[in-house]
Amino acid sequence: MDKFKPVPHNAAFVKKALKKRGVKAAYEKLAPEYDLAKVLLRARKAAGMTQEEVAKRMKTQRPAVARIESPNPQHSPSVETLRRYAKAVGRELEIRLVA
Repeated sequence: MDKFKPVPHNAAFVKKALKKRGVKAAYEKLAPEYDLAKVLLRARKAAGMTQEEVAKRMKTQRPAVARIESPNPQHSPSVETLRRYAKAVGRELEIRLVA
């Protein structure tokens, strides 16, 4: 069973936190990792799957799926891993560069 529960951040909390020294830069630097994590979690939830089920389809273990879904930049998944994850949740991987 998944234990993922995002930390609720209301607008007032974020606005106040971003005023602190260094927080805004760190927040913006990690934005792509958090965006990717949100996309992955939404795709898995839309497929109605648990991390364990995704892991079985990927032929890996649940902790590996947890790392893939984590916004931790030290565990950035490879393109091939993202492709396998997408296939496991019934999606296709599309990578775009935007201006």
